[in-house]
Amino acid sequence: MSSPSSRQNLIDYCLRSLGFPVLEINVDDDQLEDRIDEAIQFYRDFHYDAVESVYLKEQITASTLQIVGVNAASFSIGEKITGASSGATTFVHAAFAANKTYTKNTSGTFTAGETITGAVSGTSAVVSSMTLGNFDNKYVTLNDSVLSVVRTLPLSSRSNGISFFDAKYQLMLNNIQSLTNTDIQYYTMLKMHINLINDLMSGQKPIRFNRHMNRLHIDLTWGDGGDLAIGDYIIIEAFSTLDPDTYTDVYNDGFLKRYATALIKRQWGVNLKKFEGVQLPGGVTLNGQKIFDEAVEEIKELRDEVKSTYELPVDFFTG
Repeated sequence: MSSPSSRQNLIDYCLRSLGFPVLEINVDDDQLEDRIDEAIQFYRDFHYDAVESVYLKEQITASTLQIVGVNAASFSIGEKITGASSGATTFVHAAFAANKTYTKNTSGTFTAGETITGAVSGTSAVVSSMTLGNFDNKYVTLNDSVLSVVRTLPLSSRSNGISFFDAKYQLMLNNIQSLTNTDIQYYTMLKMHINLINDLMSGQKPIRFNRHMNRLHIDLTWGDGGDLAIGDYIIIEAFSTLDPDTYTDVYNDGFLKRYATALIKRQWGVNLKKFEGVQLPGGVTLNGQKIFDEAVEEIKELRDEVKSTYELPVDFFTG
């Protein structure tokens, strides 16, 4: 198949490019899988066709405290809960289920099996387990496909609400009656000026993200009256990799096919170098070093090509 649509199709294509079945390609199946993984990883890291711009929706969630022995609704909303043995504390946010309560502002770690007591209601229960929500963690966990995060767009009345003192609101209030008569050039320049003021006064929302941790840290005020509270939504602008098993056309990418073939060729050369000079029946002599050297040169040329042709430009910060 000249147009691979699966991982195995890509492997078969690469082997045929190297001479199979006319030639025996001395590469183990596990080695083939490793080289395909390596090719896809390089493709995702440097080729613009391997990623897409996405907007992810995440909700700020409370921690979940699983209990036994008492109805969770027996606790009072807002009361402090303390663990008898661990000394950990948390505050009740909501309690809807018979054996589950939602909490926030957790300090310490509750121990499974310990007794907890509410400071207001006096209710006691036994902890089964506890899962921290992103409100207590102060970060949002993203999936493995996210490569980088550009910015966040909080959607809450605290962070994005309209104020009578907001410059954009005042502009629309004073010009809504004659908006069709407003000079578009003046309006555009004024909007740019307002955006500049917002950037200088408010700035971008401070975030930290590392793709190997999959944690998006948002350095804002978490809590009632702050920037982020339980139940709020945030929109995350990010770059995410394409899953080749979902978008099978990835396997047919021209660069990926050539790069995977070169990696397998290099592995073939590495394997054959161990038998350098061995003469086969018929007078044929193995020359693994030449195959290896050719593959190394091809890989270098392909890496130079991807950086000059397919890699996204570096983002510069000016100001």
